[in-house]
Amino acid sequence: MTSQKSSSATTGAAQQAAPVPTAKEPKRKRGIARVAKLLDAGAAVFAEQGYKAATMTEIAARAGAPIGSLYQFFPNKDVLADALVARYAEHVEAALDRTRAQVADLDGSQLADRLLDVLVAHAAERSLALSLLDARWEQPGVRPGVLRESLRRRIAEILTLWRPELAEDQAQAMSVVLFQAMKSLVQLHEEKRYPGKAEAIAHWRGWVQRYLAEI
Repeated sequence: MTSQKSSSATTGAAQQAAPVPTAKEPKRKRGIARVAKLLDAGAAVFAEQGYKAATMTEIAARAGAPIGSLYQFFPNKDVLADALVARYAEHVEAALDRTRAQVADLDGSQLADRLLDVLVAHAAERSLALSLLDARWEQPGVRPGVLRESLRRRIAEILTLWRPELAEDQAQAMSVVLFQAMKSLVQLHEEKRYPGKAEAIAHWRGWVQRYLAEI
């Protein structure tokens, strides 16, 4: 009995210690270009068929790459999905960092437009990233709140650089409001047709511009 318990404990410990598959980071230009092509193919197939229906075989075929090359960089479909979410995060964070670098020269209206344009400019990537997170929300390690908190933190940092007199809690509260406004504008853009669409978008931008102009 003791031997069986010991064996079970050893097996459980080995299972817990099993390494989690991760994406391979390319080091050469050729590898970087290949990974970018694989990611683009993955994004296209996921967008067309959804995460569950998409297959690694089809993604490799879309990229015009051997299946072994796909598995070399992305050991499974989940790792590929994580890489696409990470790429979206990098693009949005880079856009916010560019705004941060120029924020001292912006007035309230200009800052509002810069922030509002970030998610609109990456709307397709955002839609895919959200669908990938939603399809896998029950899996360990999938943490959709991490990206949201990272973007809010960057917005709060932009605000405190723009208006140094803002208290930290005020900047954090404003970052929540602004990030929600950014998401809502994307939704207004994504709706195909509805009465007064252009006017609604203009009104939404105007509200955010006035919100920052009062600071």
